[in-house]
Amino acid sequence: MSSNPFLSPWATPFGVPAFDRITPSDIAEAMERGMAEQLAETAAITADPAAPSFANTIEALERGGALLESAGRVFSNLVSSLGTDALQALERDFAPKLAEHASRIALDAALFARIDDLFARRDSLGLAPDALRLLERRHLGFVRGGARLGPAEKARMAETSQRLAVLHTEFGQNVVHDEAAWHLALDEQGLAGLPGFVRDGARQAAAERGIDGHAITLARSSIEPFLTFSTRRDLRQAAYRAWIARGAHDGPHDNRRLIPEILALRLERAKLLGHANYADYRLADTMAGTHASVARLTDEVWRAALPRAAAERDRLAAIARADGINDGIEPWDWRHYAERARVAEYALDEAELKPYFELENIQLAAFDTAGRLFGLTFTERPDIPKYHADMRAWEVRDAAGHVGVFLADNFARPGKRSGAWMSSYRDQQALDAPVSPIIVNNNNFARGTPTLLSYDDAETLFHEFGHALHGLLSRVRYPSQSGTSVRRDFVEFPSQIYEHWLAVPETLAGFARHHETDEPLAEAVVKRLLAARTFNQGCATVEYTASAILDMALHTHPDPGGLDVGAFEAQVLSDLGMPREISARHRPPHFQHLFAGAGYAAGYYSYLWAEVLDADGFGAFEAAGDVFDPAAAARLRALLEAGDTRDPMALYVAFRGAEPGTGALLRNRGLAALQSV
Repeated sequence: MSSNPFLSPWATPFGVPAFDRITPSDIAEAMERGMAEQLAETAAITADPAAPSFANTIEALERGGALLESAGRVFSNLVSSLGTDALQALERDFAPKLAEHASRIALDAALFARIDDLFARRDSLGLAPDALRLLERRHLGFVRGGARLGPAEKARMAETSQRLAVLHTEFGQNVVHDEAAWHLALDEQGLAGLPGFVRDGARQAAAERGIDGHAITLARSSIEPFLTFSTRRDLRQAAYRAWIARGAHDGPHDNRRLIPEILALRLERAKLLGHANYADYRLADTMAGTHASVARLTDEVWRAALPRAAAERDRLAAIARADGINDGIEPWDWRHYAERARVAEYALDEAELKPYFELENIQLAAFDTAGRLFGLTFTERPDIPKYHADMRAWEVRDAAGHVGVFLADNFARPGKRSGAWMSSYRDQQALDAPVSPIIVNNNNFARGTPTLLSYDDAETLFHEFGHALHGLLSRVRYPSQSGTSVRRDFVEFPSQIYEHWLAVPETLAGFARHHETDEPLAEAVVKRLLAARTFNQGCATVEYTASAILDMALHTHPDPGGLDVGAFEAQVLSDLGMPREISARHRPPHFQHLFAGAGYAAGYYSYLWAEVLDADGFGAFEAAGDVFDPAAAARLRALLEAGDTRDPMALYVAFRGAEPGTGALLRNRGLAALQSV
């Protein structure tokens, strides 16, 4: 009998993976076996002599691939959360294998013939609405995957899939390498200006790297506070340049050599499928629909943000002149002088605010909000196996009983992918029997004793927890429609609307409490904090929107194979009128949203699109006069439960009563007054 834990049911609470028993070789064996099993299952579908039916074709596909799904989810999560050499080697080995496997199914002519037959007869099959949508979406997925192409074109699609899988993996691992390889050691003079929480984080970072003293790393939770508080302009410059140079170093980890090939392969695939460029291909299956729709949104926001950013720059430059900086501020100065301006204008000092935003309390605040809105409770379960000591686990329940399991992995560490994300180890579904979800949030907070968060960090935790609720509250029949399996420019709506509840007075009064005295944040400070939410939004909006526009420019380029990535980036930003003192939030060589996978390729605008929805959507609670209004919360829960069983705009209109406009977004960012500029 095999000792591989994937080959028998998990003997763990709620069927959580047996992390304490899993080895890389177990994962490899399970994925190899899982691919073989899924191919056999697919062959059985196509060999079925009975006429195609929804049950023997679509539902059979939904049931297939269980072992590969289980092992693959564990693998993809662990390689991001742990990033060990063994897991990264496995990722390099399996990326093309998994791509080739997916292509064999997506391009199976006999399988598509059955699906196409059902699609042609869909109106006569008497399907329930969720089943009809599943059939339509399955059919569209096969068509967009190349199922209608000729044999030579199908072979080329499979080749490009495998090559892109290799390139995506290499791109992501190169960024992780650069982030792990760099640190800035700080002597006593290098600590100038740094408050206690930044020093504590720097001390912890140094210890994790086996060096004495203090160090700044390229984890966002390390470098951004350093750029904010350090009074050593020379060190801010060094740290900033290292930050924006990730993935852009000559040698084997240089992502600039990968981007043109990735773009060229994507363009080739789009053209094979009848699209002029990759952006047109991706947007054809989104809420936005067209490049023109995206451009209207980004152009409107850009025009509103640019004059606001210019005014912010002038204000910061005036402060910098008092420090003898007379020739204008640089990008590595912006955060530092913005913090000084915020202190002056709102009497808000992040170093004084942070003691009130302790990680444990903010996690509890996210739980409490979910309880007040949706009736959820969270009970920590120390008996659940862990893949790392940082991981924590909770059982989630509501009045009806068990809902799912929520995992949190909140700290930055060497080898862990940067950023913050939600994922799942198991999706909710009820095809044959109820299956509850296992959802994980990853953050990259700087560890401390205790761990203190900036307000932005706290918003990030709420954001990712909003994604988690989308997975936890899913109530669908079919696995392919579960939770976050929705269109890319809708998936950010649940996460972004949840951020609003961090700022409500009830949350701040209950959970923004001093970690030593338990005193709540003073009401006067809360008012100033909320008033300052639009502070520096010109810069923040320009940073983000520039990246979204650059994404579209890259994916509409007519001949990207020989692209000089740096020169192209500079030209696009110059044409936009990008302020010299602000850089795009993500430069192409480390833009993992675009190039470590295709998830947000020609789709980075999605955060802005979803912000139109969330800004308007939170208005449902404001209009009710109660941010926890039970009727609005019930409608929001219905949206979260629905997954991909309905069109996303139909779900939104059912929740809100009408389609949204951009007005609420511009007001929330403090840009409404500049709309016509």
